[in-house]
Amino acid sequence: MDTYDYVIIGAGSAGSVLANRLSEDPDTTICVLEAGPPDWNPYIHIPAGFLKTITDPNVNWLYETEPSEGTAGRSIQQPRGKTLGGSSSINGHIYTRGNRMDYDGWAQRGNLGWGYADILPYFRRTETREGDADLTFRGSEGPLKVTDIDWSHPLTEAFIEGAVSIGIPRAKDYNGAKQEGVSYSQRTIANGRRMSAARAFLRPAMKRPNVHVITHAHVTKIIIENKRAVGVAYNKGGARGTPKKVMAAREVILSGGTMNSPQLLQISGIGDPEFLRSIGVEVVHALPGVGENLRDHYAPRFTARVKNVDSINERASGLRLLGEIAKWGLTRKGILSLSPTLVYCFWKSNPDLDSNDVQFTFTPASYKEGVQSKLDDFPGMTIAAWQQRPESSGYVRAKSADPFEKPIIQPRYLEHETDQRVLLSAMKIARRLLRTKPLAPYFDHEIYPGEDIQSDDELMQIARERGTTTFHPMGTCRMAPQNDPTAVVDDKLRVYGIEGLRVVDASIMPMMPSANLNAPTMMVAEKASDIIRGKEPLEPVIIKDDD
Repeated sequence: MDTYDYVIIGAGSAGSVLANRLSEDPDTTICVLEAGPPDWNPYIHIPAGFLKTITDPNVNWLYETEPSEGTAGRSIQQPRGKTLGGSSSINGHIYTRGNRMDYDGWAQRGNLGWGYADILPYFRRTETREGDADLTFRGSEGPLKVTDIDWSHPLTEAFIEGAVSIGIPRAKDYNGAKQEGVSYSQRTIANGRRMSAARAFLRPAMKRPNVHVITHAHVTKIIIENKRAVGVAYNKGGARGTPKKVMAAREVILSGGTMNSPQLLQISGIGDPEFLRSIGVEVVHALPGVGENLRDHYAPRFTARVKNVDSINERASGLRLLGEIAKWGLTRKGILSLSPTLVYCFWKSNPDLDSNDVQFTFTPASYKEGVQSKLDDFPGMTIAAWQQRPESSGYVRAKSADPFEKPIIQPRYLEHETDQRVLLSAMKIARRLLRTKPLAPYFDHEIYPGEDIQSDDELMQIARERGTTTFHPMGTCRMAPQNDPTAVVDDKLRVYGIEGLRVVDASIMPMMPSANLNAPTMMVAEKASDIIRGKEPLEPVIIKDDD
């Protein structure tokens, strides 16, 4: 039986960063266990390949939510990465950090060291920002390359001009001094290829002799003795594979993600005692917050047929697609080098608000009804809208003691009245954005939901019937003071009541940041690596209010 200083469960965005930073110490040994395969699938590395990976069971857990009133009784697909790099290998490669107030809110809730001034240095350490950048906010020496979109389209230009025409300013850098405004999106793509956490962090770490990565290693249990995590049991090769164990001399670090981390804690005997007994799991430690506080961004989408210009839809079919494939193969440019979202817009649901609370994304493409992976056969454009900081919260629970059975996922979308009110306002703004004067030469008609849908009740019903996840689940192993009934880890990310066990991934986030979660998750891992190594935290960056 092998023993390492640290055993990291999951080689996703967090696990990749941890493996890299912890292994900088040559006297430390690290084992990384990943349930999925190596990241050899070619669609991972082609940016537009997300259309394939989002439905590929070989690299995707393919989870689904439980039906709910907020989704009109529908189950919603919840893709999660199952390969080296995790979800950073199958996501839309958008880089968004969130709003300053998000992280100050974390600290104000009793999580010391997690305010914006504290975490900004870790965002900077993670990245190399290519192009014009204010180095007060942006990094220039990190492993992760963050780039601007090098492709424009008449529709994207018109959309940005249209947003400006109704009072939304251009954003200089939504990951800089101010998030509010409209701009092209920033992405984790370098030289026309996806820059996953595996490519940026894990692959370089794997060249070190003190890092051992095991793929196809599905963890079945955290081994706990006398309230201390001492190792991990896993099956090499999945459910029918070979049972194995690996021991941890210092710590077990759980980086399985928002769905898998709480499930593994529960089947290892850590969670709500009544629930654990109901699924036949012996209680090792009572911790009722495990699996609670699930939040996600929920977005309805408006699509319109366009005229007087083509869209990505036509370029992605027939002979034109072959031309685009050749272009990418020769130059790493063209539509195969694009993210699914080209323009980001952060704005306010109510003009009286001090800060933005809604987000819009725009792309000169549209998808077939109810399908997020197949483009329409006609020229189209899409705008999505969502509330940035949802109040509705749900849960993730193991369905049984079987580690190979998919967990129960219930986000309770739109359960909170505030979420309904803010989303309704966002939907109305989205419609207005599609009908600005700069877009008028290209706007033919609204395809979905259609001009006949006008009342507030009708719009909310459309949101329930056709809204989908934006793939940003978080919060199920919440970081909070111990007196919080939903707390799972402390502000050092240590699991309450169990020594030698930490959780480091998006599940620890106490509240939803106004962001896609890839960038914040890597930041969490960067900061966690210093905590684990006992290093002094990076010097806080104090930003004046007028900056």
